[in-house]
Parts: sequence; structure tokens; C-alpha cells
Amino acid sequence: MREWTLISHHGLVLASISKNPEKTAREISDDVGITERTAHKIIIDLEQAGYITRSKNGRHNVYRIHPHMPLRNTMSDAAVGELLELFGWQQKEIRGLSGSSARQSLIRVC
Repeated sequence: MREWTLISHHGLVLASISKNPEKTAREISDDVGITERTAHKIIIDLEQAGYITRSKNGRHNVYRIHPHMPLRNTMSDAAVGELLELFGWQQKEIRGLSGSSARQSLIRVC
């Protein structure tokens, strides 16, 4: 039988980022079981599609997930935030943001 997973690598990278938005591409690749190069490509895909934004904190990237984005290739109106909530993530307002920017950002709440 051919091996496959229910959630794509893009979804797994997004879930990994939601656990710790300051992870390196190397840490993300180790979490997901892909190469670091593939992780970089997926991060770029997610950023270009509007699912995440990337900012710098010193020498490191910090990612912000936009949970309002729709799931791709689906017949439902579900948003990515709803999927991440199934994994235990909660939306929380981020200091320094207000209005729709704050509502559209997701960080992990322990």
C-alpha cells in the first residue's frame, strides 16, 4: 500500500508554526519530516497565499498565522483557524494590534 497522510505538508508546516511561531525552518522540517529546503518552499507558499506573515526578531523569523483564510480545495466555508482549533490552538489578541489585524492573527495559548 502506498503511504500517504490525511493532512498535506503545507498543513503540517502551518500546524508546526502554530505551536511555536519562532521556530526555524530546520525545526519545522524536523517536526514535519521533510527537508529544510522543502520547509522553506512551503513557508514561502503559505506567505504568498496570505496564510502567514513573516517578520524579523533579531536574526530570527517570527510567523503570524491568519486564521480567517479559507481552507483550500474544499467545498465548505471553513477557515484555517477552525482547523487549527481542532488541534487545541486558540486565537488571542496580540499587543500592538487592533481591530481586524488583531482578530486575524493567531498565536498559541497554553
